[in-house]
Amino acid sequence: MIDLSTNFAGLSMKSPIIVSSSGLTSSVNRIKKVAAAGAGAVVLKSLFEEQINYEVGNISDGHDYPEAGDYIRTYARENSLGQYLSSIREAKEAVDIPVIASINCVSASEWIDFAAKIADAGADALELNIYFLPINKEKDPREYEKTYLDLVSEVKKRTSLPLIIKLGNGFSNITWMVNQLYQRGAAAAVLFNRFYAPDINTDDLSFGSAEVLSTPAELRNSLRWIGIVSSQVDQLDLAASTGVHSGMAVVKQILAGAMAVQICSVLYRNGLDYIKDMTVEMLKWMEKNQYKSPDDFRGKMNYGSLDDPSVYERAQFMKFYSSMQ
Repeated sequence: MIDLSTNFAGLSMKSPIIVSSSGLTSSVNRIKKVAAAGAGAVVLKSLFEEQINYEVGNISDGHDYPEAGDYIRTYARENSLGQYLSSIREAKEAVDIPVIASINCVSASEWIDFAAKIADAGADALELNIYFLPINKEKDPREYEKTYLDLVSEVKKRTSLPLIIKLGNGFSNITWMVNQLYQRGAAAAVLFNRFYAPDINTDDLSFGSAEVLSTPAELRNSLRWIGIVSSQVDQLDLAASTGVHSGMAVVKQILAGAMAVQICSVLYRNGLDYIKDMTVEMLKWMEKNQYKSPDDFRGKMNYGSLDDPSVYERAQFMKFYSSMQ
């Protein structure tokens, strides 16, 4: 009997497949469908710092008195947070899978205080999406990294919930960064976040958004780093994200060392029931290869498990490039 049960960030999950923060997880009805399709956990749609600021700006327009503006700002913040906390409670009552709250932030401001209330609402864990675009030519890159790490430390002081840090791939040393997150109390890291990318319309010279949804080809970057990091920072759980579009993609990431995967784009393309198809594909592969649990093959292909780990490094590129001459 094959058992897909997985423990990720201290959470017991019936499957390694997590549905990531998105519009697919924005309502209780959708979360019910996610659970019914077989997901192991769900990450609620993020509470955005910018969203709160935008709401405050809209509501406070037209008020001449600073006291009124302060009151309205406080009201808007409390209500935005209140609605989010309510969504956590409703989700916990509706499904029997772990419910992970999510905060998307760009500064070390009031959002840190939100973390203390997330646990009281019943969330099983908290995912932090922290992103600072490093565009200041005068700023030492280490300052950006320090900001990430200080934020994690501050949030850890305010909540006992497992902290899951979703990272972009723009660090000079990803392995070092993940290890530092572990040192500051993070329970897991997600590699990698897929950020909004701009595009330029050459007809009217306007800005728009590039392709929003990921493609299967984008699996390779996270596959490489899951394989490398999992062998060097094994005290912290890793989840793979971006480009996971099939059951075999899940298998590959687990072979590389992932404890879990996060999916989103593939569900927008194929519907929530596609989780079932991915699960069946995983089970067939495991049965064929006589594995009873993901733990039986987890990390078998990571950097530390290979006789020739250069497949993850530059040497493999050189070998491939020379063969193309």
